[in-house]
Amino acid sequence: MTDKDMIEIWTDGACSGNPGPGGWGALIRWNGHEKELYGGDPATTNNRMEMTAVIEALNALNRPSKITLNVDSTYVKDGLTKWIKGWKRNGWKTADKKPVKNQELWMAMEEACKRHEITWVWVKGHAGDEGNERADGLARKGTDEVRGRK
Repeated sequence: MTDKDMIEIWTDGACSGNPGPGGWGALIRWNGHEKELYGGDPATTNNRMEMTAVIEALNALNRPSKITLNVDSTYVKDGLTKWIKGWKRNGWKTADKKPVKNQELWMAMEEACKRHEITWVWVKGHAGDEGNERADGLARKGTDEVRGRK
């Protein structure tokens, strides 16, 4: 696999109130091309939108790929790279025996990741990373649309 086969993705979630109306956005770059994705939910949380952005971006790819996935959510990155094995081993319970929040999204995200080779990168949000800023703008667009603003 060459560098031109590499796909780079930035994802972000947004929520107006938490919970409240929210949106998700993703920027996908490959071989000189770009694709923007976004959507929203009228009643959600920021974490759910962060997770949805990753799921939607990965599910938009039509073949197994080598991906650099840039996220500004340590919740998403750590959840999939550190915590999920323990949650599954413990019957989807946290270390303090409480049910894992957003279990259905964790399961969907894990499934979406299976066919890809992913390098997870945490980027600081609102700090000038061009891809992250674009994903943030898309997430805000998704939020605005579910709130009835265009």
